Amino acid sequence: MAPVRGVWLTNVDSEVLFSRAAIAEALRDCAAAGLNTVFPVVWNKGYTLFPSDVMAATFGEGFRLDPAHAGRDPLQEVIEEGQALGLKVVPWFEYGFAASFGSHGPGRHLLDLRPDWAGLDRHGQRLEKNGFIWLNALSPEVQTFMGALILEVVHRYPVDGIQGDDRLPAFPVEGGYDTASKARFRQAFGVDPPADCRDARWMRWRADRLTDFLACLAAEARAIRRDLVLSMAPSPFRFAYREYLQDPLTWLRRGLVDWLHPQLYRRSLSAYRRAARETTAPLTARQISRVSPGVLIRVGGDGPRPDLLWSMIRLNRSLGFRGEVLFFHAGLSADDGALGRMLSARGYGSFQLLRRGHQGDDVAELQGLLAEKGYDVGPLDGDFGPKTQAAVGAFQRDRGLRIDGVVGPNTDAAFRGDT
Repeated sequence: MAPVRGVWLTNVDSEVLFSRAAIAEALRDCAAAGLNTVFPVVWNKGYTLFPSDVMAATFGEGFRLDPAHAGRDPLQEVIEEGQALGLKVVPWFEYGFAASFGSHGPGRHLLDLRPDWAGLDRHGQRLEKNGFIWLNALSPEVQTFMGALILEVVHRYPVDGIQGDDRLPAFPVEGGYDTASKARFRQAFGVDPPADCRDARWMRWRADRLTDFLACLAAEARAIRRDLVLSMAPSPFRFAYREYLQDPLTWLRRGLVDWLHPQLYRRSLSAYRRAARETTAPLTARQISRVSPGVLIRVGGDGPRPDLLWSMIRLNRSLGFRGEVLFFHAGLSADDGALGRMLSARGYGSFQLLRRGHQGDDVAELQGLLAEKGYDVGPLDGDFGPKTQAAVGAFQRDRGLRIDGVVGPNTDAAFRGDT
């Protein structure tokens, strides 16, 4: 019964990862606010934030670690400081298959050294979208490199999981026109890829290649660590597929991801409500239990008021989302830590809501706790049905709580106090 209450730790517009002291202070603030998971960036701008043998072997010793962190291992520092506070640590491979922001920006060395790894559009030009220059995410060689980079972390560090996002696995819909990818499509269908990059069959074929990559990565990572969490933070579902060939609903259906955090970055409650409802629409009750939306708390030096953030969190619970991930840590510390203090004061860490109709592993855990205490919940099937509701009501009656059959903060606290 520990839903995801997370925050992303960035190395852009934030000083958190640039010293161990800053990491320690930031993580203490996270724990005090009621967060239980941190997602530190470990891959962006063509560098890792951990000493990488894969990078050194592929690009040379000078690329083993982001030069801004020479002599340190930021990931190891986050792990040690986080574990001391009981926080889960899930490294975030932010850039994924993107090489750089701008053709002359940080990260350009990837394609300077491996020009054959470039993604191409239908005109044979290097693939660029929204300012990012892309590696060829359909290339088996590029996929092997990216997989090795991620698995290196799984092998070497006691992390709780690994995370991709709107660039992993992802590829702009305008891409895929390199010689090898066109030949593979031609072999499958007997025709060249269409010039229309949004042709339905062409989109599906490329999206499936990204899903195949994720399936292989998930299998290899779980072979190393069976308890490892596979976490993905794509764009909202329809946009993710239409623009970046990501297929989160298939990932959920096939069990390739444990946590899904669609980036529902909106600046008003009405806009957030629309995005959240669009997200729940195609999901089953059990799938919703694995989804904790990304919520925007900082951008361009600005962020939501504390009351707006709390309204978004309450809306999430009403829709069945058990938690959320906040983008990004600087929002917690801004305005003398106003958001962090608000979360702490409102008991965010224990702000739970389970009720009839919910399904998932957390419901199964609740049923097990009730059964151990002698309450009849029927099958331990992870389905919050009438018997589970009645059992919760009986537990509430026996503890002198308000009897509503809903596991809210007070009932959850009573369970914790009993165990």
